[in-house]
Amino acid sequence: MTTLYDAPPEELIEALTEKLADEDDIEQPDWAVVAKTGVDRELPPEQDDFWQRRAASLLRKVAVDGPVGVNSLRSEYGSSKQGTTRYRVRPKQKSKGSGNVIRTALQQLEDAGYVETSEADGRRITGEGRSLLDDTAGEVLEDLDRPELERYA
Repeated sequence: MTTLYDAPPEELIEALTEKLADEDDIEQPDWAVVAKTGVDRELPPEQDDFWQRRAASLLRKVAVDGPVGVNSLRSEYGSSKQGTTRYRVRPKQKSKGSGNVIRTALQQLEDAGYVETSEADGRRITGEGRSLLDDTAGEVLEDLDRPELERYA
């Protein structure tokens, strides 16, 4: 049986993005058009399917690392920003990602039934979410047709 660990993450997230675009529960909020994805960003994302792509990435991240909280996901989706001095002599500092984007996407994944909240630990994947990831990983591996991945199928 194929699991989400067998498929390459980029292709898995791409295939999940297409599946989540068909979901009614996963829709981009009105405010997401003008919201930045972190403090260090200057502009909002330009991709048309950004919201579904971030939700697919969060679903995979919760399945791999879960149970996980919003604050640790903010650290994962943050970036390293350079100091603002002219000659860039200050050391780089870590900047966290937007908590509202992550929290809202996780709430939508909960409404869809893919993620559940545990009060003690954070969010974890449900059986339905795990099966969606595993089925999508199987489809991705079938589409790849690479000989080095045949041993995993």
